[in-house]
Amino acid sequence: MDSAPRGISSRPCRVQKLDNGLTVVVSPQPQLHRAHVALYVRVGSRFETPAQNGLSHFLEHMLYRGTPRLPHAHDVNLAFESLGGYLYAATQVDFGVFSVTLPPESLADATGLFAEVMMDPTFADIEIEKEIVCEEILEDLDDEGRMIDADNLSRQLIYPDHPLGFTITGDETRVRSFDRAMLTRHHARHYNASNAVLAFSGDVDPDRAFELADRHFSRMPRGERVTSAAPVHAQKRARFELVENVSSQTELRVCYRAVPDRSEKRPAIDMLMRVLDDGMSTRLYHRVCDDKGLCYDVSASYDGYDDDGILDFAAGVQHARAAVVTTEITSLLTELARTGPTDAELEKARRRHLWDMQTMLDSPEELAGFYAVGALFDRLETPEARAAKNAAVTREDVRALAELLAQPDRLNVLAVGLLEDGEDRRLEDVVGGYGPP
Repeated sequence: MDSAPRGISSRPCRVQKLDNGLTVVVSPQPQLHRAHVALYVRVGSRFETPAQNGLSHFLEHMLYRGTPRLPHAHDVNLAFESLGGYLYAATQVDFGVFSVTLPPESLADATGLFAEVMMDPTFADIEIEKEIVCEEILEDLDDEGRMIDADNLSRQLIYPDHPLGFTITGDETRVRSFDRAMLTRHHARHYNASNAVLAFSGDVDPDRAFELADRHFSRMPRGERVTSAAPVHAQKRARFELVENVSSQTELRVCYRAVPDRSEKRPAIDMLMRVLDDGMSTRLYHRVCDDKGLCYDVSASYDGYDDDGILDFAAGVQHARAAVVTTEITSLLTELARTGPTDAELEKARRRHLWDMQTMLDSPEELAGFYAVGALFDRLETPEARAAKNAAVTREDVRALAELLAQPDRLNVLAVGLLEDGEDRRLEDVVGGYGPP
C-alpha cells in the first residue's frame, strides 16, 4: 500500500568501555543540528530500603546544588544554559537519567561540565532542597496528609512486600531524615562506572565523543553493579482496594501483572499495547469513550522492569460508573484472549510501530535512551532488530499473551474516590467475580 512505511535504516551505534569499566554508547545523527549527552544510572526506589525510600530522587535534586567550582544551583544552571542547553534529570523506579541537549559546538565544554556535576557534588543547601521536595510530595496527598495518588497506590497494591511498591519520592519524614553522609554513600554506591552508561547522540563524531568520555569520565570510580531481588508474587485471586477521597471523579486503575521487559514476549507486548491504545481509533478508547460515552479519557500503558511488568489501564470516571468501566476494560482483554486481534488491527499496529521507530531516529534524546537503557539492563539491540521482532508478531502471539495476562491472580483494581449508593459493592463484585477467559 502507498502508506506503508519505509524500513528502518539507522547509522551504526558504537559501544566501548573505558578503562574504569564505564560503558559508552555513541549513536550519531549527523542530519541533526544539536548534540546530546546523557548518563543513565541503575538507581531508584527499587534499590532502596524502607529507611532510604526517596533518597535516589532526593539525590537527583541535590546534584543540581553545586560543585566546588560552581557552588550554587544557580551557577550550575547558568553554566549549562550559557552553552545553549539546560540540565534535565528524572528518577524512575529502576533507573535515573541526567542529560543535556545543546549546539554541537558546545559539546566539549558541556561534557566536562556534565562530568563535574555528576562526580563532584558538594551537597550544599540540603535543608533548602528538602523544602522543595516536600512540596513536591504534597501533590500526591489530600488535606489530611493521606496518599491519594492512584499510580502510587496501585503499585503498593501489586507489590505490598517489595521495593517496586515504594513511591519514588518517599515521604516527608524520610526526606527530612536524609543527611550529607547518606547522600555521599548513595552517590558512591550508584554513580559509578559499573552501574552507569554514558550516551552521546545527535550531531556528534564518534571518535570525538569517545575522546571526551575518556578525558572527563575516566576518573569515575569503578564501583560495583547494584542489583535487587525479583518480586515474589503470592497473589491467588483478583485484588480490589478502595481509597475514599472527596473529589469530582473516581480515579480508576485496572492493572494486570505482565511479563518482564527482557521477556521473549516483549514484542507481543508492544503489539498488544498498540491494539489496545494507540490512538482514538483503537479498541480501548473507541469502546469506553466513543461507543459508550462512559468517560472523557482512558488509557493503557505497559511498565516493564527487568524481572516483572504491569499492564495498566487508567481512567477518571464518574463515581457511579466505576463498576461498568472496570467491566468494559476487563472484557477487552478477555476478548483478545479468546480471539486475538484482527488482521487489520495487527497490520496497523506494525505500521505505526515502524513509523515511530523511524521518528526516533530524528530525536537524540529518544535514540540515546533506547541504546543506553538497553545497555544498562543488558538487552542492547538496534532499532532494526526491534522493528524486525515486532513485525514478526502474529495474531496468535498477541492472543496467547492476552490469555496469559487475563487471569484472576494477575488482576489488581484500585479506585480512589467517593463510591456511594452501593457502587463500592458493585465494583467489588465485578472484581471478585472476574474469571479466566
